[in-house]
Amino acid sequence: MPNTETATKNGHANKTPNQKWIWGKRLFTIGFFILVIALLFTALKNIEWQEVKRALQAYQFKTLLLAGAVAATSLLVFSSYDLLARNFAKHKLPARQVLPLAFVCCVFTLNLAWIGGMASRFRLYSRLGLDAITVTKIISANVITNWLGYIILAGTIFSVGLLDLPSNWKIGSTALQVIGVALLLIAASYFWACRFSKRREFHIFKHTFTLPTLKFALIQAGLAAINWSLMGLIVYILLLGKVPYPTVLGILLISSIAGVITHIPAGIGVIETVFITMLQHQLTKGTILAALIGYRAVYFLLPLALASVIYIFLELNSKRSTHQAIAKGT
Repeated sequence: MPNTETATKNGHANKTPNQKWIWGKRLFTIGFFILVIALLFTALKNIEWQEVKRALQAYQFKTLLLAGAVAATSLLVFSSYDLLARNFAKHKLPARQVLPLAFVCCVFTLNLAWIGGMASRFRLYSRLGLDAITVTKIISANVITNWLGYIILAGTIFSVGLLDLPSNWKIGSTALQVIGVALLLIAASYFWACRFSKRREFHIFKHTFTLPTLKFALIQAGLAAINWSLMGLIVYILLLGKVPYPTVLGILLISSIAGVITHIPAGIGVIETVFITMLQHQLTKGTILAALIGYRAVYFLLPLALASVIYIFLELNSKRSTHQAIAKGT
């Protein structure tokens, strides 16, 4: 007859790893929801909703409709980064599963900073069966895609001198041109490495990064450049064409990197400060603020409301699929 105490200990020892995994997933889920709620609160608490309402009412409906259509196109392009990353990470999830997930994560990234986007990708992709290494590859591909397009657009606008700077900023135009050339050299180096480098893998912060093909890199650059261009077009439309488009896009690019540096969700306050500072010689503060409030409404707030609903649906659908799989297994 086996020793009951020993058997119990052995049984406990056999279950411990599984129990730790279960508790780990529960803690991650709880932590994720706390993080999302905290970031949402931070992003929304400083918004003056009456100002949003007044700014939107001041626009003609066709202007808002056009801005909304451009915003929807931009978010579709933004979400397609994940479809491109699917080839890089070599997973087999269908587009019908990837695109809704990617939309949610992109909107969370815009509103809740990169932490919200990264955490939501790990959460949702893992629920679909992808391991941490694959999800990390997806995230890294997305980050490189996004900033590659940024580098090329910013480099072109800065180096060519397309920004119409205030008179007291003219001394900074040379510095911007130097920065622009440096950015273009970075992009060119990436393309060169993708085409000619014999070493295809690099270890960065304990993560292995694999260089894609030149064709893949060019698609990355094209998608992201289109997305950033569409974002600038939204602001241009809401400024009613009173400022040249290259200037609007250039200022948006500057304000976006400033928002990333300050780690403020949705760049609240940062984008406004940069635009007012750089356009005060052309437009009134009220005109600029109205356009940026409209921009936040159509590109951040309305998509956030939709993404929250889709996220709940994805969670419920994932839970239902898990229960069905368990039922089949039993």
